[in-house]
Amino acid sequence: MNQTPENTHQTLDDEAIKYVLLSARENDVKFIRLWFTDILGTLKGFAITVDELEGVLRNGASFDGASIEGLTRADESDMVAMPDPSTFQVLPWRPSKDAVARMFCDIETPTGEPSVADGRQVLRRNLVRASEMGLTFYVAPEIEYYYDMGDADGIARPTRSSYFDQTSVDGTGADLRRDTVLTLEQMGIPVKHSHHEVGDGQHEIDLRHMNALTMADSIVTFKVVAKELAAPTGAYATFMPRPYGDRHGSGMHTHMSLFKGDDNAFFDANDDMNLSEMGRQFIAGLMRHAADICVVTNQWINSYKRLLPGLEAPIFASWTTGNFGDLIRVPTYRPGREESVRVEYRAPDAAANPYLLFSVLLAAGLDGIENKMSLPEPIEEDVYQMSDTELSERGVARLPRTLDEAIRLAENSDLLEKALGPTVMANFLANKRLEWQEFSNTVTDYELTRYRYL
Repeated sequence: MNQTPENTHQTLDDEAIKYVLLSARENDVKFIRLWFTDILGTLKGFAITVDELEGVLRNGASFDGASIEGLTRADESDMVAMPDPSTFQVLPWRPSKDAVARMFCDIETPTGEPSVADGRQVLRRNLVRASEMGLTFYVAPEIEYYYDMGDADGIARPTRSSYFDQTSVDGTGADLRRDTVLTLEQMGIPVKHSHHEVGDGQHEIDLRHMNALTMADSIVTFKVVAKELAAPTGAYATFMPRPYGDRHGSGMHTHMSLFKGDDNAFFDANDDMNLSEMGRQFIAGLMRHAADICVVTNQWINSYKRLLPGLEAPIFASWTTGNFGDLIRVPTYRPGREESVRVEYRAPDAAANPYLLFSVLLAAGLDGIENKMSLPEPIEEDVYQMSDTELSERGVARLPRTLDEAIRLAENSDLLEKALGPTVMANFLANKRLEWQEFSNTVTDYELTRYRYL
């Protein structure tokens, strides 16, 4: 197992500083990029030279936070990026001479207090809550995305392959996926599986389970790697939830488990499904709050173009052991692999801010545990064939159909405010309202084609 998140943020000692300085010298590093994200999960950062590295490791680096979405209040500007030395990695796609490295940063105020608006700090707070219950939160995402392949006329075209295909017409997409896996491994991010997905030009890379904070950093890194490696070939890696109207959307199915020390808290040898009472309560919490947290798990307008029937994406808050159209799936237990018992949550897409995503998923599950929520029996039938009455009788709620509906459901969520904190929740929802307003005021190609000449 990876080290637990609560142990990764601590006052730097000389050994940690020496390790980073030695690594920088051995790899001929000249620039270090200090990475962090805004409230939406968009990567931000700035670079320092190696000569500044020791001072920044000890004292952080000041920057203007007012220009970062959702990071500061109106009366604030100066913030401090405090590097996490455990995240020091050389960027393999940069030249080895005068190399470039990166470190993720925690954002602090000038007085040294954790920023209440920093997504990494938000996730830390939720992980501490789990730790106080004796639990460690592990996650493993399945990240789907498309390669747009540029052509001579400047029009982007996808590759022509489908689910689990081992060849593609031009080979570029498969080569890019392979190179992405190799680069991730080189950066210390283990990959479990990779394959072509169901849509033309659609790929999936599954990261091996690790603690949630390390995984959130890894997802941000993954997206950078995929884009950086694609760019020189004239391709573009897109994590848009549904970039093509005639193809499946791209999700980020998230597998979750809680451990007590080395023991999987979701495993019960005496249960028919080998799912413990704590695991059932965790699922019950996820189902109870699924609609409230949808604005975080699916934060873009385009996210709701994926959550439609027939696209193997959920539209109901139901759980099952087999159906891939339900919100929550408990994969079949394999004898002798107690550590593999887990919960798969299928709503999220890679557009989500991973720090906020893991925060709300954990908070919802812990709420189910703390309040000992009961879980209805799994639905093995096709939920899309059930009537509204049947769904209601089985305790199945419908997920929001649009970002606007998701915003309205989130506004009164105590769970969401507890998970994110009032500052992040207010700033996040304000950003989403503005996004919906801009979309609503935009005249689309669909409208022009349908109505212009009537």
